[in-house]
Amino acid sequence: MSPVRRSLVRVLPLLLSALLAGCGAPAPRDGAERDIREAVADWSRTPPARLAGIPLEGWAYEVSAVRREGAAATARAELRYRLSGYDAAAAGSAREVRLTRDGGRWHVTGDRAAPGALPQLWDQGPVAVVRGAHSLVLGVGQEAGTLSAIAAEADRAVPAASAAWPGPWAGRAVVLVPGSLERMAELLGRPASEYRGMGAVTTGRVGAAPAPADRVVVNPQGWAELSPSGRGVILTHEVTHVATRTATAATTPLWLSEGFADWAAYRGTPATPEQAAPALARAVRRGEMPGALPRSEDFAFGGDPEALARAYEGAWLACRLIAGRWGEAALVDLYGRAGREPWPVAVRGALGVDPEALTKDWQEALRAEFR
Repeated sequence: MSPVRRSLVRVLPLLLSALLAGCGAPAPRDGAERDIREAVADWSRTPPARLAGIPLEGWAYEVSAVRREGAAATARAELRYRLSGYDAAAAGSAREVRLTRDGGRWHVTGDRAAPGALPQLWDQGPVAVVRGAHSLVLGVGQEAGTLSAIAAEADRAVPAASAAWPGPWAGRAVVLVPGSLERMAELLGRPASEYRGMGAVTTGRVGAAPAPADRVVVNPQGWAELSPSGRGVILTHEVTHVATRTATAATTPLWLSEGFADWAAYRGTPATPEQAAPALARAVRRGEMPGALPRSEDFAFGGDPEALARAYEGAWLACRLIAGRWGEAALVDLYGRAGREPWPVAVRGALGVDPEALTKDWQEALRAEFR
């Protein structure tokens, strides 16, 4: 072997090691970091005692990074858990776990939502738990009677949603009731002004498989202002979002998603368009006929409340028209197709008309209803 080839044989392993080091090869952990990770693992083997009333399973913290400052440390971790009997898929939460070293050992002193991550309900205080026949209600800072009443309403909403949506879903709902509008906004990561006057909203990813860990979050201030019938409509609307979640895709028109939820909510009530769509009735009678079905931006919160009301009312009346003219099964079929087919294909497949004809039929129905 020539001197040059012998030199290459010696150098190549060194080059290979250098390349591997620069291509993401994990750096070795020192003893302190290993001890910190083990302390978090030991601490997180079971949920905290203060959460004993919540039916938790699959509770686990996976540490992704460790930062030390003398005798203190912070571990960045992902919390994963399920609500037993309610969640088909795990919920996730980015957390910061705080530790201190005492007597040569690391001890967890607490944890909180990581910067930029949403808090959990239990971060806001002690959680009260009420179990219904089809629901689980978790509340902070609420009277037991309030939570029991919400559970009873949820138990009525779940069968109503199932009657409107025959597609597969869990048939159960998890309802969170924080202590105030501001606390609700914290859970959702949005300004409180966006939820003022609202009774409840639903969290969850669209089109997830298996079904995501949806939560209905109640605004206690808005809820208190609702009539008993209004509470039933609001909760059935939100539970219907839970029921239809896996059939809903990013391409599903928002008017169809919101309109279907309202259609399900009003389906078992005597509410008339005149009673349930007053903002749209006023607009049509002023000669302000909508030129198209509501756009996604028409449903944005924080803007003109009258315009927002018209968007929801118009969406409901579009779904009501479809169910009345083509049948409830056709409306359900349209919803399912809209999540997996281009919109024109979905409309023609479910209703036998094109989108332009559907819009014209909707406008004619509005004229006839509010003349």
